[in-house]
Amino acid sequence: MSAAAAMVRQNGSVRALLLENLSPRATEILTAAGVSVENHMGAMEEDELIEALEGVDIVGIRSKTQITARVLEARPDLTAIGAFSIGTNQIDLDAAASHGIPVFNAPYSNTRSVVEMAVSEMISLTRRLPDHNRALHEGTWSKSADGAHEVRGRTLGIVGYGNIGSQLSVIAEALGMNVIFFDNQEKLALGNATKMPTLEALLGEADIVTLHVDGRSGNRDFFEAPQFAAMKPGAIFLNLSRGFVVDMEALREGLESGHIGGAAIDVFPEEPKKKGDPFTSPLQNMPNVILTPHIGGSTEEAQRDIGIFVATRMRDYMWHGSTSLSVNVPNLSLDHPQGSHRIAHLHKNIPGVLADVNRVLAEHGVNIEAQLLATRGELGYVVTDVSGDLTDEAIAQVRVIAPTVRLRVMG
Repeated sequence: MSAAAAMVRQNGSVRALLLENLSPRATEILTAAGVSVENHMGAMEEDELIEALEGVDIVGIRSKTQITARVLEARPDLTAIGAFSIGTNQIDLDAAASHGIPVFNAPYSNTRSVVEMAVSEMISLTRRLPDHNRALHEGTWSKSADGAHEVRGRTLGIVGYGNIGSQLSVIAEALGMNVIFFDNQEKLALGNATKMPTLEALLGEADIVTLHVDGRSGNRDFFEAPQFAAMKPGAIFLNLSRGFVVDMEALREGLESGHIGGAAIDVFPEEPKKKGDPFTSPLQNMPNVILTPHIGGSTEEAQRDIGIFVATRMRDYMWHGSTSLSVNVPNLSLDHPQGSHRIAHLHKNIPGVLADVNRVLAEHGVNIEAQLLATRGELGYVVTDVSGDLTDEAIAQVRVIAPTVRLRVMG
């Protein structure tokens, strides 16, 4: 690719494919930057996605579309991937990095939405509102205080004390709840929350147990029959984290026996790909159970903020080379190029690469105005602003430096 071709590409021929009904703000931001955007309402299976990504520079997804190593092997020319969600387990991050494709997500943008939904469900289940609602819809007046409680004074057990768990902790305490939490990593307790030494210790004390763990593979089947059995009789269970962490049949058995007093489930081991698809669960039509279609972070405010955040990160990478907050490549926060051209060189993290880049530029009389280097694991990223003529030959020689993973020129 010549310097001229690279600059033309950055200034108007960039294509984006946005899946899963993303916020219109994402389209607005990318379109304003000169990107040609195609929107697709649903998720895509692997083969369909590979076909759709032909000629595409940027792809944006939520949680349903899987960007696997096979997809990336078939479309290595992708420039950036946006996960318009908190989690990134739907993307093969290592495979993306090996092709020099940064992945950007939105780790904080829907935290408040998930927390508010958890609070509303805790109150609803503790007051047994699903049962009363169903009775009235069926034509039965069922006014009674039996089994209905305030959340004030009750103990909330939070499993996973990250961004969502810790904010929920603060709000629950403001409601008058006692908060205990368990996390495999060392976490600073907020307010009067108490860290429990083991999960079992938490389960034995909590009136309400809520899961806020991440999507790492080690959390698969994390909560099964032994964990439900360890909960207090009549305790309430919530999962707004990942569907595959919970044994749904074990939860059903706990509900049927009465050992579990109620449940709210927003995520499922298998979820439909798009709105309107059929859905089945062993928890359907059970008393005091709230089932929602993975909408914990689906408020207009959260989706707007996610759309703005991720689209902005991808735009800045495309035009400025900034990898700030990428989850899989070295992070450099960059503004507008200081020289007439910007050379972004992603490479294997071995000694001597920076010297080789500078040697090539010096041999071709290219003046360096500014330069930044960052490393992350097996990858290094050096961005060089240069002035004067940048010839095709100079770019070609930088490109063939042995450890090169990807070279981009902006100007």
